[in-house]
Amino acid sequence: MKSIVILVLVVILLPLLLYAQDFWQQTSGPYGGQVNSIAINLSGYVFIGIDGGVYRSINSGNNWTPIGLTDSDVQCLAINSSGHIFAGTSYSGVYCSTDSGDNWIQTGLINAYVISLAINSSGHIFAGIDSGGVRGVYRSTNNGNNWTQIGLTNIWVNSIVINSSGYIFAGTLSGVFLSTDNGDNWTQINTGLTYTGVSYLTINSSGYIFAGTSMGLFRSKDNGDNWTQISLVQSGIISLASNLNGDIFAGTYTGFIRSIDNGDNWTWIPFGPQYLYPNICSFAINSSGHIFAGTYTGIFRSTNNGNNWEEISNGITNTCVYSLVINSSGHIFAGTSYCGVSCSTDDGNNWARIGLIQTSLAIYSLAINSSGHIFAGTMDDGIYRSTNNGNNWTQTGLTAETILSMAINSSGHIFAGTEYYGVFRSIDNGDNWTPINTGLWNTYIWSLAINSSGRIFAGTNMGVFRSYNNGNNWTQTGLTAGTISSIAINSNGGIFACGAFGEGVYRSTDNGNNWTQIGLTNIWVNSLAINSSGDIFAGTWSDGVYRSNDNGNNWTQINTGLKNMYVMTLVINSSGYIFAATNGAGVFRSTQTTTKIGELSKEIPLSFELKQNHPNPFNPSTTIEFALPKSEWVTLQIYDVLGQQVASLVSEKLNPGIHKYEWQANNLPSGIYYCRMQTGEFEQVRKMILLK
Repeated sequence: MKSIVILVLVVILLPLLLYAQDFWQQTSGPYGGQVNSIAINLSGYVFIGIDGGVYRSINSGNNWTPIGLTDSDVQCLAINSSGHIFAGTSYSGVYCSTDSGDNWIQTGLINAYVISLAINSSGHIFAGIDSGGVRGVYRSTNNGNNWTQIGLTNIWVNSIVINSSGYIFAGTLSGVFLSTDNGDNWTQINTGLTYTGVSYLTINSSGYIFAGTSMGLFRSKDNGDNWTQISLVQSGIISLASNLNGDIFAGTYTGFIRSIDNGDNWTWIPFGPQYLYPNICSFAINSSGHIFAGTYTGIFRSTNNGNNWEEISNGITNTCVYSLVINSSGHIFAGTSYCGVSCSTDDGNNWARIGLIQTSLAIYSLAINSSGHIFAGTMDDGIYRSTNNGNNWTQTGLTAETILSMAINSSGHIFAGTEYYGVFRSIDNGDNWTPINTGLWNTYIWSLAINSSGRIFAGTNMGVFRSYNNGNNWTQTGLTAGTISSIAINSNGGIFACGAFGEGVYRSTDNGNNWTQIGLTNIWVNSLAINSSGDIFAGTWSDGVYRSNDNGNNWTQINTGLKNMYVMTLVINSSGYIFAATNGAGVFRSTQTTTKIGELSKEIPLSFELKQNHPNPFNPSTTIEFALPKSEWVTLQIYDVLGQQVASLVSEKLNPGIHKYEWQANNLPSGIYYCRMQTGEFEQVRKMILLK
């Protein structure tokens, strides 16, 4: 009898397990991310350490695969003669992999910030760390199983290199230190080193030591006894490498520099796309002499000694994404840190960088008007506009400001919230701007929203302000405190505002006169979004995403599949799929629509049928009903008159019965649309008219 019961349980549970699905899945981008370190093993496999784990390429960087430590920021990598990989992380110590990165174990220095790693010919590992304010160099003589502090106590060690004699050199904020006895004793060697903040060290094939500082490059020809500054006086050197020929490569905040004569002369070489700040922070060179350079935006490769570069970041999805917006065709635009604006035309399956990589360090806000023109709010560089889907960009009349938020009303007027200077308005598509701050006595504008009556709400460092007259005058609403990072308004006019520093979520049902705190207190909430069913989603800093399906009274975390809990912003497309922009893992997408599919009746119909939508014509929402005589996988898609898909409403297996779906066409222009229902053996199309 016991075996029968077990069998029954398995039969019942197996379908549930098979159909269990994460709420989130990571999209393929936007590609890129800060590459802190690079290492190459004897097989030519390239490993990169990023803020968010380790990636591996087995074909010289053409393709990349994440291989672990996704919860760690990997600052440095080193590989010993046995091929064991050691990864130094931010506050998680050192990890080791003995199988080319397939598996990792934490070896020691738990909770330490590991800044630098080096391995000598005996396999001894040296780590420069900061652990709870305790700094210095630690050594392991047994593959990382045990560690001993060996000197340079209370000194920040940026770089460790070892020469052919086994001498260890440590580049620190206090200059260069030398140990000739495996780290037991250290001597400061700063003669001639007129600037002691050393960020990076390298040793070339001639045995010359090069020390990179924020005030240029220094060289020693005598094992560090004396140093001479060599050119590059005003260049901040953040990475160094040398090849078998003795050529030296220097990475700076602004580009790539090479010397082929032991550092006597240097040549600036254009580096890949002309990023505003390339920030070349790591190097590695393989046995073929190919150079790999890690930057704040991704990884680059040169196969001709640095003369030319190509970016090889596809597959690396660790960008910081600050802003998201979706146009009427369903194209997603993402504003990033250091990587400009990226676009996906297929719900995040593929991404392409489309502009502003040479313009600004960060794209904090995005907005699209009814003509499809895209506006990008930048850090310190005002607003840029594209009238051709992001292919080209022009700076608007608002320059030299940091734009934290934007909103566009039904008349096409654009409102821009700035970091310190309040709200600006443009009534001519961004050509000219006017500050509109009368009554707006707190001018740090985190967020903007406009309701169906045209009233504008501004989230500031001191609560929410409101304007009834297109921004000409402002008054503070009943929410008078808190840093309001996001405002969202539902179809009933209910206003929801969230606080960036633990204030939680507030709700107003009377146009902002009164507010009630409704949850998520002590949680840093960055973003709010509301779907067509009225469900509210809150993106948080470190706690992922919450959902409320009862107007904010109760909240539930929905984080399955979400690999990064630092959510910067949320956006929902016309099909009800929600997209989450993260700080360091690109964009995630819900695996299913978030909009409810209602089951009107469990009575089993006799045949398949897609009923005519109602109302028809409609503006902007309509209800679509369909009948299923049996359980089937159903797709329900909307097309325009050109045959282009503009929305995917349903793509899942449904039970038999009568189902309904409410479609919101807020972002689409008036016109004729076609709704197509497909199952395994049935297809039907209905004509619909959107009349705005």
